[in-house]
Amino acid sequence: MTTLKELVLANRSYRGYDESRRITREELLEMVDCARLTASSVNHQPLKFCLVCEKEPVRKIQSYTQWAKGLRNLTLPHPGKCPTAFIVICLDVRIDPNAARYQRDVGVAAQTILLKSTEMGLGGCMIGSYNAAGVKEALALPEHLTPQLVIAIGKPAETVVLTEPGPDGSVAYYRDENDIHYVPKRALADIVL
Repeated sequence: MTTLKELVLANRSYRGYDESRRITREELLEMVDCARLTASSVNHQPLKFCLVCEKEPVRKIQSYTQWAKGLRNLTLPHPGKCPTAFIVICLDVRIDPNAARYQRDVGVAAQTILLKSTEMGLGGCMIGSYNAAGVKEALALPEHLTPQLVIAIGKPAETVVLTEPGPDGSVAYYRDENDIHYVPKRALADIVL
């Protein structure tokens, strides 16, 4: 049995995918089914999930995203390495228009989705940099649904390595000449007060 810590360690922000591995709606439903069971502020449950796994809608959503802004000299995903599905987390403003109140809910739901995707042998990436109006239009979302976060889903096709912060304490992620993605993590002793 896989432990939670093993899932957390395997769950990386992937920016390269095997485009031959299509993600099904049923797989996305499994991920969202786990997310719907998590806590919600005041238990209002205002989040709705748009599942995107058909090629043309996936291509449209991809065109509205910006990846790895910390790597300004790269365009990611590389050509031919795009995700094959997205889950767009939306706020139903009919339930509550105060998006700030539910940002924790969005984070909890997104992390749960990604952990479930990891358990399924897949992976993903939370994308906070995207054109919300374009995504809303591409998905023909009704007025009462506002995109809060885009999650890419696919079969990872890149290597992500956890490492120590740089000598100067930098935790900026980087790639080497072999396109391996390194993510510095602070030590436990450095974050516990």
